[in-house]
Amino acid sequence: MRRISIPLPGGPTLSALEAGEGPPLVMIPGWSQSAAEFEPNIGPLSKRARVIALDMRGHGESEKPAGGYRVSRLAADLAAALDVLGLERADLLGHSMGSSVIWSYLDLYGPERVRKLVIVDQAPCAIAKPEWGEAERADHGCLFPDGAAFGGFVGAVAATGDVGGTAALLAGMFTAGFPAEALHGIAAENLKLPRADAAALLHDHCYLDWRDVIRSIRLPTLVVGAEKSIFSAQSQRWIAAQIPGAEVEIFEADAGGSHFMFVENPERFNERVAAFLAA
Repeated sequence: MRRISIPLPGGPTLSALEAGEGPPLVMIPGWSQSAAEFEPNIGPLSKRARVIALDMRGHGESEKPAGGYRVSRLAADLAAALDVLGLERADLLGHSMGSSVIWSYLDLYGPERVRKLVIVDQAPCAIAKPEWGEAERADHGCLFPDGAAFGGFVGAVAATGDVGGTAALLAGMFTAGFPAEALHGIAAENLKLPRADAAALLHDHCYLDWRDVIRSIRLPTLVVGAEKSIFSAQSQRWIAAQIPGAEVEIFEADAGGSHFMFVENPERFNERVAAFLAA
Protein backbone atom coordinates (compact mmCIF):
# COMPACT_ATOMS: atom_id res chain seq x y z
CA MET A 1 0.00 0.00 0.00
CA ARG A 2 1.38 3.39 -0.96
CA ARG A 3 0.15 6.97 -0.74
CA ILE A 4 -0.09 8.85 -4.01
CA SER A 5 -0.97 12.39 -5.04
CA ILE A 6 -3.53 13.23 -7.73
CA PRO A 7 -3.22 16.87 -8.86
CA LEU A 8 -6.56 17.93 -10.35
CA PRO A 9 -6.39 20.45 -13.21
CA GLY A 10 -7.44 23.82 -11.82
CA GLY A 11 -8.29 22.23 -8.49
CA PRO A 12 -6.77 20.78 -5.34
CA THR A 13 -4.35 17.89 -5.17
CA LEU A 14 -6.08 14.81 -3.82
CA SER A 15 -4.31 12.19 -1.75
CA ALA A 16 -5.06 8.49 -2.11
CA LEU A 17 -3.97 5.07 -0.94
CA GLU A 18 -3.13 2.67 -3.78
CA ALA A 19 -2.31 -1.02 -3.88
CA GLY A 20 -2.36 -3.93 -6.31
CA GLU A 21 -2.65 -4.38 -10.04
CA GLY A 22 -5.48 -5.31 -12.35
CA PRO A 23 -8.95 -3.90 -12.98
CA PRO A 24 -9.20 -0.55 -11.16
CA LEU A 25 -11.42 -0.17 -8.10
CA VAL A 26 -11.89 3.40 -6.85
CA MET A 27 -13.09 3.64 -3.24
CA ILE A 28 -14.78 6.82 -1.99
CA PRO A 29 -15.18 7.34 1.76
CA GLY A 30 -18.14 8.96 3.45
CA TRP A 31 -18.66 12.42 4.87
CA SER A 32 -15.61 13.54 6.92
CA GLN A 33 -14.08 10.08 6.48
CA SER A 34 -10.75 9.27 4.87
CA ALA A 35 -9.09 6.56 2.82
CA ALA A 36 -7.28 5.42 5.98
CA GLU A 37 -10.52 3.86 7.20
CA PHE A 38 -10.42 1.50 4.20
CA GLU A 39 -7.05 0.07 5.25
CA PRO A 40 -8.61 -3.26 6.41
CA ASN A 41 -10.14 -3.60 2.94
CA ILE A 42 -7.50 -2.29 0.55
CA GLY A 43 -4.99 -5.10 1.01
CA PRO A 44 -7.39 -8.02 0.53
CA LEU A 45 -9.21 -6.35 -2.38
CA SER A 46 -5.92 -5.48 -4.06
CA LYS A 47 -5.13 -9.16 -4.61
CA ARG A 48 -7.15 -8.99 -7.84
CA ALA A 49 -7.52 -5.27 -8.48
CA ARG A 50 -5.70 -1.98 -8.58
CA VAL A 51 -7.34 -0.34 -5.57
CA ILE A 52 -7.32 3.45 -5.25
CA ALA A 53 -8.95 4.83 -2.09
CA LEU A 54 -9.44 8.58 -2.31
CA ASP A 55 -9.32 11.35 0.22
CA MET A 56 -11.81 13.81 -1.27
CA ARG A 57 -11.09 17.54 -1.20
CA GLY A 58 -10.60 18.78 2.34
CA HIS A 59 -10.63 15.24 3.73
CA GLY A 60 -7.75 13.20 5.14
CA GLU A 61 -4.41 14.12 3.57
CA SER A 62 -5.87 15.97 0.56
CA GLU A 63 -5.51 19.70 0.08
CA LYS A 64 -8.11 21.82 1.84
CA PRO A 65 -9.30 24.58 -0.50
CA ALA A 66 -11.53 27.38 0.70
CA GLY A 67 -14.62 26.15 -1.17
CA GLY A 68 -16.28 23.43 -3.18
CA TYR A 69 -17.81 21.47 -0.32
CA ARG A 70 -20.79 20.20 -2.28
CA VAL A 71 -21.53 16.69 -3.51
CA SER A 72 -21.61 17.86 -7.14
CA ARG A 73 -18.12 19.36 -6.77
CA LEU A 74 -16.83 16.11 -5.28
CA ALA A 75 -18.35 14.26 -8.25
CA ALA A 76 -16.49 16.59 -10.60
CA ASP A 77 -13.31 15.93 -8.63
CA LEU A 78 -13.91 12.20 -9.07
CA ALA A 79 -14.27 12.64 -12.83
CA ALA A 80 -11.05 14.67 -12.94
CA ALA A 81 -9.25 12.08 -10.82
CA LEU A 82 -10.23 9.32 -13.25
CA ASP A 83 -8.72 11.43 -16.05
CA VAL A 84 -5.48 12.12 -14.18
CA LEU A 85 -5.12 8.45 -13.25
CA GLY A 86 -5.75 7.42 -16.86
CA LEU A 87 -8.66 5.14 -15.94
CA GLU A 88 -10.82 4.58 -18.98
CA ARG A 89 -13.16 2.33 -17.01
CA ALA A 90 -13.32 1.50 -13.31
CA ASP A 91 -15.38 -0.12 -10.60
CA LEU A 92 -16.65 2.41 -8.04
CA LEU A 93 -17.27 1.73 -4.35
CA GLY A 94 -18.77 4.43 -2.16
CA HIS A 95 -19.51 4.37 1.54
CA SER A 96 -22.26 6.63 2.91
CA MET A 97 -21.82 10.05 1.28
CA GLY A 98 -19.33 8.40 -1.07
CA SER A 99 -22.36 6.66 -2.60
CA SER A 100 -23.98 10.07 -3.12
CA VAL A 101 -20.81 11.20 -4.89
CA ILE A 102 -21.18 8.20 -7.21
CA TRP A 103 -24.86 8.97 -7.86
CA SER A 104 -23.97 12.57 -8.64
CA TYR A 105 -21.17 11.41 -10.95
CA LEU A 106 -23.58 9.15 -12.85
CA ASP A 107 -26.12 11.97 -13.08
CA LEU A 108 -23.55 14.44 -14.43
CA TYR A 109 -21.26 12.27 -16.53
CA GLY A 110 -23.15 9.07 -17.31
CA PRO A 111 -22.15 5.42 -16.81
CA GLU A 112 -19.76 4.93 -19.73
CA ARG A 113 -16.58 4.82 -17.63
CA VAL A 114 -18.05 2.61 -14.89
CA ARG A 115 -18.01 -1.20 -14.95
CA LYS A 116 -19.60 -2.12 -11.60
CA LEU A 117 -20.94 -0.31 -8.53
CA VAL A 118 -20.73 -1.12 -4.83
CA ILE A 119 -23.08 1.11 -2.83
CA VAL A 120 -22.39 0.88 0.91
CA ASP A 121 -25.05 2.10 3.33
CA GLN A 122 -26.35 5.40 2.05
CA ALA A 123 -29.99 6.50 2.13
CA PRO A 124 -31.73 7.81 -0.99
CA CYS A 125 -32.96 10.72 1.18
CA ALA A 126 -31.43 11.56 4.56
CA ILE A 127 -34.15 14.03 5.57
CA ALA A 128 -37.82 13.04 5.42
CA LYS A 129 -40.24 15.06 3.34
CA PRO A 130 -43.17 16.46 5.35
CA GLU A 131 -45.80 14.39 3.52
CA TRP A 132 -44.09 11.03 4.08
CA GLY A 133 -45.41 8.45 6.52
CA GLU A 134 -43.44 5.83 8.42
CA ALA A 135 -43.32 3.37 5.51
CA GLU A 136 -41.87 5.92 3.09
CA ARG A 137 -39.35 7.10 5.66
CA ALA A 138 -38.16 3.52 6.15
CA ASP A 139 -38.01 2.86 2.40
CA HIS A 140 -35.92 5.95 1.80
CA GLY A 141 -33.71 5.60 4.88
CA CYS A 142 -34.44 9.00 6.38
CA LEU A 143 -32.04 9.68 9.24
CA PHE A 144 -33.72 12.93 10.28
CA PRO A 145 -37.50 13.41 10.59
CA ASP A 146 -37.30 17.05 9.50
CA GLY A 147 -35.01 19.98 8.86
CA ALA A 148 -35.11 21.14 12.47
CA ALA A 149 -33.73 17.85 13.77
CA PHE A 150 -31.05 17.91 11.10
CA GLY A 151 -30.14 21.49 11.97
CA GLY A 152 -29.37 20.47 15.52
CA PHE A 153 -26.90 17.84 14.34
CA VAL A 154 -25.20 20.23 11.91
CA GLY A 155 -24.81 22.74 14.71
CA ALA A 156 -23.21 20.10 16.91
CA VAL A 157 -20.77 19.18 14.13
CA ALA A 158 -19.73 22.80 13.61
CA ALA A 159 -19.24 23.33 17.35
CA THR A 160 -17.30 20.13 18.11
CA GLY A 161 -13.59 20.28 17.33
CA ASP A 162 -12.09 17.75 19.74
CA VAL A 163 -11.60 14.02 19.38
CA GLY A 164 -13.71 13.06 22.39
CA GLY A 165 -16.70 15.13 21.35
CA THR A 166 -16.48 13.95 17.75
CA ALA A 167 -16.26 10.33 18.91
CA ALA A 168 -19.46 10.89 20.89
CA LEU A 169 -21.21 12.19 17.76
CA LEU A 170 -20.07 9.13 15.80
CA ALA A 171 -20.69 6.46 18.44
CA GLY A 172 -24.21 5.67 17.22
CA MET A 173 -22.77 4.66 13.85
CA PHE A 174 -20.98 1.66 15.39
CA THR A 175 -22.10 -1.38 17.36
CA ALA A 176 -21.89 -1.17 21.16
CA GLY A 177 -18.82 -3.39 21.31
CA PHE A 178 -16.66 -1.31 18.97
CA PRO A 179 -13.39 -0.44 20.78
CA ALA A 180 -13.19 3.11 22.13
CA GLU A 181 -9.60 3.48 20.95
CA ALA A 182 -10.55 2.63 17.37
CA LEU A 183 -13.50 5.04 17.54
CA HIS A 184 -11.21 7.83 18.69
CA GLY A 185 -8.89 7.08 15.78
CA ILE A 186 -11.75 7.45 13.33
CA ALA A 187 -12.82 10.68 15.06
CA ALA A 188 -9.29 12.04 14.59
CA GLU A 189 -9.51 11.28 10.86
CA ASN A 190 -12.86 13.11 10.74
CA LEU A 191 -11.30 16.22 12.22
CA LYS A 192 -8.89 16.52 9.30
CA LEU A 193 -11.83 18.09 7.44
CA PRO A 194 -12.23 21.59 8.95
CA ARG A 195 -15.49 21.72 10.89
CA ALA A 196 -16.99 24.68 9.04
CA ASP A 197 -16.41 22.88 5.74
CA ALA A 198 -17.73 19.64 7.25
CA ALA A 199 -20.96 21.38 8.26
CA ALA A 200 -21.37 22.97 4.82
CA LEU A 201 -20.85 19.65 3.06
CA LEU A 202 -23.19 17.81 5.41
CA HIS A 203 -25.91 20.40 4.79
CA ASP A 204 -25.60 19.99 1.03
CA HIS A 205 -25.42 16.20 1.22
CA CYS A 206 -28.39 15.55 3.48
CA TYR A 207 -30.89 17.69 1.57
CA LEU A 208 -30.31 15.80 -1.70
CA ASP A 209 -32.83 13.27 -3.06
CA TRP A 210 -31.30 10.53 -5.24
CA ARG A 211 -34.36 8.39 -5.98
CA ASP A 212 -34.61 9.31 -9.67
CA VAL A 213 -30.91 8.66 -10.27
CA ILE A 214 -31.07 5.31 -8.47
CA ARG A 215 -34.01 4.23 -10.63
CA SER A 216 -32.01 5.05 -13.77
CA ILE A 217 -28.99 2.85 -12.94
CA ARG A 218 -28.40 -0.08 -15.29
CA LEU A 219 -24.97 -1.17 -14.07
CA PRO A 220 -24.11 -4.36 -12.17
CA THR A 221 -24.58 -3.24 -8.57
CA LEU A 222 -24.01 -4.60 -5.08
CA VAL A 223 -25.79 -2.79 -2.25
CA VAL A 224 -24.43 -3.35 1.26
CA GLY A 225 -26.38 -2.40 4.39
CA ALA A 226 -26.69 -3.38 8.03
CA GLU A 227 -29.40 -4.16 10.54
CA LYS A 228 -28.01 -1.72 13.13
CA SER A 229 -27.05 1.09 10.79
CA ILE A 230 -28.22 4.68 11.03
CA PHE A 231 -29.97 3.95 7.72
CA SER A 232 -32.65 1.28 7.66
CA ALA A 233 -31.81 -2.06 6.08
CA GLN A 234 -35.15 -1.64 4.32
CA SER A 235 -33.77 1.40 2.49
CA GLN A 236 -30.85 -0.63 1.18
CA ARG A 237 -33.23 -3.30 -0.08
CA TRP A 238 -35.30 -0.52 -1.69
CA ILE A 239 -32.21 0.71 -3.55
CA ALA A 240 -31.39 -2.78 -4.82
CA ALA A 241 -35.00 -3.29 -5.91
CA GLN A 242 -34.82 -0.25 -8.19
CA ILE A 243 -31.77 -1.50 -10.11
CA PRO A 244 -32.33 -4.50 -12.39
CA GLY A 245 -30.25 -7.47 -11.28
CA ALA A 246 -28.76 -5.71 -8.26
CA GLU A 247 -27.50 -7.80 -5.37
CA VAL A 248 -27.94 -6.88 -1.71
CA GLU A 249 -25.98 -7.91 1.39
CA ILE A 250 -27.27 -7.00 4.86
CA PHE A 251 -24.98 -7.48 7.86
CA GLU A 252 -26.77 -8.75 10.95
CA ALA A 253 -26.43 -6.94 14.27
CA ASP A 254 -24.18 -9.65 15.74
CA ALA A 255 -21.96 -9.64 12.65
CA GLY A 256 -20.65 -6.08 12.91
CA GLY A 257 -23.85 -4.84 11.33
CA SER A 258 -23.33 -1.11 11.75
CA HIS A 259 -22.90 1.84 9.39
CA PHE A 260 -19.20 0.90 9.37
CA MET A 261 -19.54 -2.82 8.72
CA PHE A 262 -16.46 -2.71 6.48
CA VAL A 263 -14.44 -1.72 9.57
CA GLU A 264 -16.22 -3.94 12.10
CA ASN A 265 -16.35 -7.07 9.93
CA PRO A 266 -13.79 -6.57 7.16
CA GLU A 267 -13.39 -10.28 6.42
CA ARG A 268 -17.00 -10.76 5.40
CA PHE A 269 -17.13 -7.41 3.63
CA ASN A 270 -13.98 -8.04 1.62
CA GLU A 271 -15.05 -11.55 0.64
CA ARG A 272 -18.48 -10.38 -0.55
CA VAL A 273 -17.15 -7.41 -2.51
CA ALA A 274 -14.32 -9.42 -4.08
CA ALA A 275 -16.74 -12.14 -5.22
CA PHE A 276 -19.08 -9.56 -6.75
CA LEU A 277 -16.32 -7.77 -8.63
CA ALA A 278 -14.84 -11.03 -9.90
CA ALA A 279 -18.15 -12.43 -11.22
